[in-house]
Amino acid sequence: MKVTTLAELYLDQLQDSRSSEQQIIKALPKMVKAAAHADLKKAFTEHLDITKQQLERLDLILADLEKSAGRKVCEATVGLIKEGSELIEHTEEGDVRDAGLICAAQKIEHYEIACYGCLRTFATLLGRTSDVKHLDKTLAEEKSADSSLTDLAMSVLNADAAAVG
Repeated sequence: MKVTTLAELYLDQLQDSRSSEQQIIKALPKMVKAAAHADLKKAFTEHLDITKQQLERLDLILADLEKSAGRKVCEATVGLIKEGSELIEHTEEGDVRDAGLICAAQKIEHYEIACYGCLRTFATLLGRTSDVKHLDKTLAEEKSADSSLTDLAMSVLNADAAAVG
């Protein structure tokens, strides 16, 4: 069935983002394990807790719409997580891998920022005020996570990786 209305597109993208969050929840523990730097491990662990809350918010929005999560698979997240897994597999544990993990995580954050920005716009246009509040909170969290990763990379990890022989 083709999507023909903004409301249908909104639902489709909510289901896509829900799939994305589920995949991220499965991937983050692997990133924690692969990270060497304590602050990076902490950042990934904290974001796992936040991601679980984001999934709950999406479930609230879907329940309010009286819609299910559906069987949609976010293929973009599949690809981004695959890239991160390949990075882990092909790099030695340490500073260089940590710099790569930040890069992989920020690719995901930027994708999520784009998704949640669109969802918030759609919710606004559809008059879904309660959804907008949930989506604004999630969007702010994603932007904060991205900023924290940038700060960690710029203050320590990228320089340490550059010093590796």
